[in-house]
Amino acid sequence: MSIEFAPTICPYCSCGCGIYLVVEDGKIIGQEPWKEHPINEGANCPKGKNAYAFLYSKDRLKVPLVKKNGTFKETSWDEALRLVASKFKEATPETFGALGSGKTSNEESYLLQKFVRVVMGTNTVEYVGRLCHSSAVAALLPAVGSGVMQTSQPEIELADCIFLAGVNIMETFPMIARRVFRAKGKGAKVIYSDPRKTATAKYLADIHLPLKAGTDVVLVNAMMSIILAEALEDKEFIATRTADFEQLRDFLCHMNLKQAEEITGVPLEKIREAAITFAKAERACILYDQGICQHTVGADNVKAHADLALLTGNIGKPGTGVNSMRGQISGEGTGDMGCLAVFYPGFKRVGEETAKFFEDAWGVSNLPTKPGLTYIEMLYKCPFLYIVGTDPMMAVPDVNNLRKALEKASFIVVQDIFLTEIGKLADVVLPAATWVEREGTHTYVDRRVQKIEKVIEPPDEAKPDWWIICQLADRMGYKDNFNFSSAGEIFEEIRKCVPQYKGISYERLKKAVGGIHWPCPSEDHPGTPTMFLQKFTTLDSLGHFQVVDFKPPAEQPDDEYPYVLTTGRSIFHYHTGTMTRRTPKLNDEVHHGFVEINPEDAQRSGVRDKDVVTLKTRRGSIEVKARITDEVPPGLMFIPFHFTDSCANVLTIPALDPSCKCAETKVCAVKIEVKK
Repeated sequence: MSIEFAPTICPYCSCGCGIYLVVEDGKIIGQEPWKEHPINEGANCPKGKNAYAFLYSKDRLKVPLVKKNGTFKETSWDEALRLVASKFKEATPETFGALGSGKTSNEESYLLQKFVRVVMGTNTVEYVGRLCHSSAVAALLPAVGSGVMQTSQPEIELADCIFLAGVNIMETFPMIARRVFRAKGKGAKVIYSDPRKTATAKYLADIHLPLKAGTDVVLVNAMMSIILAEALEDKEFIATRTADFEQLRDFLCHMNLKQAEEITGVPLEKIREAAITFAKAERACILYDQGICQHTVGADNVKAHADLALLTGNIGKPGTGVNSMRGQISGEGTGDMGCLAVFYPGFKRVGEETAKFFEDAWGVSNLPTKPGLTYIEMLYKCPFLYIVGTDPMMAVPDVNNLRKALEKASFIVVQDIFLTEIGKLADVVLPAATWVEREGTHTYVDRRVQKIEKVIEPPDEAKPDWWIICQLADRMGYKDNFNFSSAGEIFEEIRKCVPQYKGISYERLKKAVGGIHWPCPSEDHPGTPTMFLQKFTTLDSLGHFQVVDFKPPAEQPDDEYPYVLTTGRSIFHYHTGTMTRRTPKLNDEVHHGFVEINPEDAQRSGVRDKDVVTLKTRRGSIEVKARITDEVPPGLMFIPFHFTDSCANVLTIPALDPSCKCAETKVCAVKIEVKK
């Protein structure tokens, strides 16, 4: 009998908190705090305290499955891979698409996009970042040159004012909320914009702005109009580091603030208080996530917040910036690795010059030069699909319609650790290793690259994603281009192809507790915790203001569907729930979906607390238990999106932001019926 304490990183969210796993004879039997880790210093959220139980769920995928006559049958790796290779050879660049995951390692994400481009000849490769973070990229690339988090997590504590824009940080990122509490202890003020009276509003916010869902642009424009009227803008910063200010000033000078109050539902004096508090801070930090991104105007929402930061000089110094809260363990890294229809690795935009660079790097020819299909487009238009570590049947809006489309697909391969909802529709299911069952790197919310060591063996015949991809490429005639025997060899190729990672090596990461922030251009470079200290990465090195006007959500309540529905997360669950719903201690806390209803709306609809109600939209209906609470205002209902038995995305609308193809899962019209 031997017991080992293995240091690793929590598999939930993108904070990158350290934990110790207690391993006895090759099996994890417990975990302990990692007090020396600089991100969490021994503290963990409920998910982080229950990090490993899902690994031993009785329904882990352990052998390849092939569907025969509508039923899955166990098979060998050789048979499964030969079948997949033969079917993928039938696909054309126009009919093939692949979805990656924010949970796989950098090395695995890199190989997936390389497989799609080299073997399949298409740029139709995406991941869930399209459904949440793409709004930030579309907004911030023209504004400052990059859509990444601009400060580091520890530097949040340096802020004098923290604007939490649509992010219920107490539940979604508790370890970053801890930083915000510390900043408050030093005197920082916290502004929070969210329609709901969440835990963040109750326990963290000094100024809560309970705006109507989908009116963020009006709120932030009003704040900036007040800042200009009070002459609180940072004139020197604007003059020396920005462009296009005059257009924004002219637009804001004509703004009707009384109308802004009516549209947002936030009292004007409250907006004024928030504006002046933010503008007077020496260091003000904006943190945001899906609450402002998942709209048809998600990019506009982020643009407005970027304008606010530029107007007040709050970008380019520690503890400031416009900072996207990435949801998954390597949500940043999967994008860095090029699992995007418009970017190769390192955010090199798809085109002939980029294709030539990677042709030389990979020793191939004829790489695709045209953008591929985005996430949702791919699912409807590509009859051949390769889906790795993600579940679009839980993540994509209008699930009923998506199911009809996927049932007509020619061939679907799903590679995962459990038989997910999308897995049930697959023709072949490949069992993957996860997290500590293989080694690799992940890149966390603040561009922090950390290495995870292999701690235990995967169950039975489950294999690392990178191994599966290499084997598949071999069977399709591309062995020489995917001749890797370890994750370390793949990472060395990443360093050559992705300039931001050039100075990061496995050897450095083994010694760097807490990781290294990219960009890191050389091995003697310490990494870059804060972006844009001297200049922005736009073509002219300046920050660019962008004028955005209000556009209402795609679907408004009416007589038939009188309420607004919004979606979000619970502190006890993680995204589509694949792992947390298989973790008993977490699932016992919240084991079914629910809908939050204001007491006024409940009385009007005849709903009592804990009633099973039917929620209906123009796309479908679900049954779910009611929670009567004043945490939601009259007219708004909230449902978490983690549960298969009350799938929120049966209800949500597939309307897309035209600039980035992110779906509006935060606002749609709904009605409620009491189950008889």
